[in-house]
Amino acid sequence: MDRPSYVIWDMTYACPLRCVHCYSESGRRPSLQPSPADMERIADAIVSLGPDEIAFSGGEPLIVRGVLGLARRIREAGVRVSLYTSGWTLTPELAARLVEEFTEVHVSVDGATAATHDRIRGRRGSFARALGALSMLDEAAARRPDFVFGVDSVVVCSNIDEVEAVCRDVLPRYPRLAQVLFGAVIPSGLASRAGFARLELLGEEELARLCDPGLAEKLRALVPGVNVQVTTNRELQMHPDLIAEGMVFPAMQVEPDGAVRAMPIYEGTVGNLLHEDPGELWRRSVARWSDPFVTGALREARTWPQWAEATRRIDERFGSAAVRERIANRPGYPLHAA
Repeated sequence: MDRPSYVIWDMTYACPLRCVHCYSESGRRPSLQPSPADMERIADAIVSLGPDEIAFSGGEPLIVRGVLGLARRIREAGVRVSLYTSGWTLTPELAARLVEEFTEVHVSVDGATAATHDRIRGRRGSFARALGALSMLDEAAARRPDFVFGVDSVVVCSNIDEVEAVCRDVLPRYPRLAQVLFGAVIPSGLASRAGFARLELLGEEELARLCDPGLAEKLRALVPGVNVQVTTNRELQMHPDLIAEGMVFPAMQVEPDGAVRAMPIYEGTVGNLLHEDPGELWRRSVARWSDPFVTGALREARTWPQWAEATRRIDERFGSAAVRERIANRPGYPLHAA
């Protein structure tokens, strides 16, 4: 735990989509977009920590000015760099550049049909854009054999029945696709809302279905040669029992302006990479994992709805005044709910 092995850099909170489960509430809050010079400083500060990989996320990182140059800067420093995108803004020309600058690119696909995906992602046409992005990446990948592109799929109650259909009906269209990850939605950001927790967080039955080895085997048979992974994402919870067993992922989450979250999925920062020593910020982050309030909130969180309740408590406790105001003004789920 002397360094983060993986850093998630939410490069902007601007986003063309309005995903119902968005952990960062992107598109609904100020973008916090720093200047290109400050972004280079943030990149260098992250690299100084010696992570194995830095993931560009958001919001939509492809709308950030200079994103390709930042990827090259990190890669030339010897660190793998990956990109998570909705694919909304991708063009064939940009896809060709991504293949050159990134180690991996992951496109979000949250259903086997436009009706399901577009509802979850909050914008009509987002399914078509995502599939179009995969086609562009598939074509561009022919020019770089070591380039990896894949699909990242968030599993909620209303799309769990389409997991097999994604592998059967969608993924075979892309012969160079390398991997797909089906991950249970985590109760962070908008996904921690009480209404969302009640209707969309996976219950014990759904989690058992998702974790059944037979399902993973069936999915791999549907897309031979593709690395299919299925996860509950529980390691992101930072449950004190998991920490005691060493079953945590040493990850750092960086907000667009360089602020560092103490724990990736929870609100509450420990300082800013533009003004403070990166190593000290990592030490403060690790210390938060064993904070009495955090361990008390998480200790009894065994089910996903209990986890959502714990998330709300932690976010209220450690979030800034602006964060607490944003939480208080979150819309209900569904929209007509309190």
